[in-house]
Amino acid sequence: MRIINNKLFLGEIRADELIKKYGSPLYVYEEDKIKERYMDLAKNIRYNKLKLYYSCKANTNLEILKILRREGAKLEVVSPGEILMGFKAGFKSCEMIYTCDNITDEELKFLIKNKILINIDSFTQLKKYSQFNPGGKIGVRINQGIGAGCHYHCITGGSQSKFGIYFSEIEKIKSIARQYNLKIIGLHQHIGSGILDEKIFIKGIKALLATAKEFQDLEFIDFGGGFGVPYKPEENPLNIKKMGKEIVEIFNKFCQNYGKKLIMAFEPGRYFVAEAGVLLAKVVDIKKTPFKTFIGVDSGFNHLVRPILYGAFHQILNASSVIGPKEIVSVAGNICESGDLFAKDREIAKFKEGDTLAILNAGAYGFSQSSNFNSRPKPAEILVKNGKSRIIRKRQRLDQINTFWF
Repeated sequence: MRIINNKLFLGEIRADELIKKYGSPLYVYEEDKIKERYMDLAKNIRYNKLKLYYSCKANTNLEILKILRREGAKLEVVSPGEILMGFKAGFKSCEMIYTCDNITDEELKFLIKNKILINIDSFTQLKKYSQFNPGGKIGVRINQGIGAGCHYHCITGGSQSKFGIYFSEIEKIKSIARQYNLKIIGLHQHIGSGILDEKIFIKGIKALLATAKEFQDLEFIDFGGGFGVPYKPEENPLNIKKMGKEIVEIFNKFCQNYGKKLIMAFEPGRYFVAEAGVLLAKVVDIKKTPFKTFIGVDSGFNHLVRPILYGAFHQILNASSVIGPKEIVSVAGNICESGDLFAKDREIAKFKEGDTLAILNAGAYGFSQSSNFNSRPKPAEILVKNGKSRIIRKRQRLDQINTFWF
């Protein structure tokens, strides 16, 4: 992303030209940024048995999965649908890991049939898996009592979290595994999403390693994801180089004491794709009331739900005139809900009707959480690189919405 002559460029192409070519609203992803973020982790966590699983719930576009597979990523999946997407993108069963709670018997049987390694989330899962696949190999998701995240709903560890088996119950885990001759080959944790504090990562890693000493047959330890990206201008990015060095030192020391070198795994999602994506929309209305100015666009929370769901901040630019006189405005979507605001009382360069508005850092949990609320179609997705662009998901047509009614 660059600003040239006061215009926003994505992949060396003017944002408003992309709107003219492909229509609005439009998700745009920069291929080079995805690759750059993958290499950030791969190069700075210098460990020769490192596995980086892309948590594809962040963005399941098939072309993005293929890009990350070519870079060397594995795949973390949470549903049979994501497994099928993984197969379609070229991932093998042995390159996927499944981590989900409250799964059905049918899902468990699907995993076993397709030879997908699962991180068991509960005693119910553990017992059922034991019955369906006695003697099998599994990972176990441990809740170490540590949680963090960019919003309450994004905290996935700690006393209030629904995820994982609490670390104080490891003897019960081992007892059930012995009863059914299951081999626990890995431990997993995930403390939260969108974390920008390196210290909480290190704390979580040390806690899980303390529990790992109690298991004798481990082959891997999966520390989950949660790597955050700065959404607000004042936020600082993670110091991946410093953190990576500390993680490797801690893990090497653990493996030395454990007696063998284990696989170290992480499951980044947001970190790989968030900054690569921009949601472009067209300004279709400017409404001035006695109290506020609303910039109306042809998109809404049906396309990017994070602001209304999490109160999330996304930087917004006037892609048609990035730098100029500013005004305090609220950016409103076209959904019939009062909360459909991408920004509230935000100072942004002045807009006029027909301008292109850009919502930054929209590559993660954007399209993947989109819906047809108000019976509005989903936008197209395109990939840009070196001045070239191509469609990687076509715009949904009106006649494709709710077709099951007819």
